[in-house]
Amino acid sequence: MLLYLDIDGVLIPGPDDHGNTPSTHTIHHVTPTGYDTPVTIWLNPRHGSQIQDLLADTGLAPVWCTSWRSDASRLIAPLLGFPAWPHVPLPRLPLTTSHPGGYLWKRDYLARHAADAPLAWIDDDFTTSDHTWAVARTTSGRPTLLVQPEHRLGLQAGHLLTIKSWAATVTAAGPASHSA
Repeated sequence: MLLYLDIDGVLIPGPDDHGNTPSTHTIHHVTPTGYDTPVTIWLNPRHGSQIQDLLADTGLAPVWCTSWRSDASRLIAPLLGFPAWPHVPLPRLPLTTSHPGGYLWKRDYLARHAADAPLAWIDDDFTTSDHTWAVARTTSGRPTLLVQPEHRLGLQAGHLLTIKSWAATVTAAGPASHSA
């Protein structure tokens, strides 16, 4: 079972209408690949242990699925106490929208990466089409859970509980329930 994790809007929620960041988050300055100067980000330090606990409790294998690409392990993971994780190899596309085909642009790349594995995917930018895809994937024997935090709130404890419950259900159902 795989856990795909986005960063922007999930671990780094958007600022409120006044430009404020959540009081639960700590400000950091990182320099992503291709940047000459650092960018300001904010992370909730509790997310590190919360996600590590989720992984330990469920056996989910974490994979970054973010436009941060390999910078997720280089820049974000150390700030949350994570080791380096693999990432979905997303291309750098000239996008004008996150949904050029009516669904989240990362989905096709994630689907290839996951193959037939059960997966939970946390991203703040799903469309109705993505949810329909997840239901179809689950119906075909590949359990799929989409968790969509609100962009300005980011990842919450309830999202992790939802994933933990889903993973327990998938594990209890056994491998026969999610073979292709």
